[in-house]
Amino acid sequence: MITVNLRPGKRRKRSGSPLNFKGMLDGFRQLGTKVKDPLLLGAVAGWVCALGFLGFVYLNNVRQLYTLEPRLEQARSENRRFKTFLADKRRQEKIRDSLLAQITVIRNVDGDRYIWPHVLDEVTKALPAYTWLVDMGSAAPEPAPAAVKPANGKAAPASDSTTAPERPQLVFNLTGRTIDIQAYTRFLRQLEASPWIHDVTPVSAQTVVEQERPVTAFSIRATYHPADSAYIRIAPFSQSVR
Repeated sequence: MITVNLRPGKRRKRSGSPLNFKGMLDGFRQLGTKVKDPLLLGAVAGWVCALGFLGFVYLNNVRQLYTLEPRLEQARSENRRFKTFLADKRRQEKIRDSLLAQITVIRNVDGDRYIWPHVLDEVTKALPAYTWLVDMGSAAPEPAPAAVKPANGKAAPASDSTTAPERPQLVFNLTGRTIDIQAYTRFLRQLEASPWIHDVTPVSAQTVVEQERPVTAFSIRATYHPADSAYIRIAPFSQSVR
C-alpha cells in the first residue's frame, strides 16, 4: 500500500505494533486506580498465582511423563521376558519331577533283581582253596526291638508318615566244608572285606568225618548291603567282534 504525505513539514507517525505493551500497562494502571477494594485485589492476585502454579505443575508433570515413558516400555519388555523365563523354568521343573518319579519307580522295581547274583559273585571271590559250600540260602532277619513305653505313661511321638519305609535287608546262611582251618578263617576275612556283604558272623564250626576223612563243617551268617557306586562297574551285555 502506498501512502502519500500531503504535509511535508510533518512526519508521519509510525503505525503501532500489534502488541502494544505500553497500552496494556496503561490499562492495568487505570484498572488499579478504578478498583479501590484491597480484598478484591488480593483475591484476583491469589487466583492468578493459583492458576500459574497449576500451569507449572501441569507442565512439569507432562515433562516427567515424557521422560518416564521409555522407562515404562523397558519395564514392560523386561516383564514379558521374565514371564517367558519363569514359564520355561516351570515347564523344565515339571519335566524334571516327572523324570525323577519315573527313575524312583524303576529303582523300586529293579532294586531287588540282582541281589543274589552279587551275593554269589562275592562268595565265589572270597572262597579259598580246599573249601566248598554244601548249602546256601536266605535266613529270617532278626526281629526289631519292641518300642519301650515311657515311664510317664505318654505315648511316643508318631514317626513322620512322609518318610519312606526302609527295605528289609537280606540275611543269608552259608554252610560248607574245609580241609584246612586256616582256609576257614581266611574265608571269613575275605567275606568281611567285600563291599556287598556285612555283619559276617560264624555260627558254628566243628570237625566231622566224611568219606573217611576229617573235615571242618562250618556255618556262617551274613547280611547283604548295596555297595557304594564307586564299586559298581557297568559293562555292555554284548560287544561287537571284528
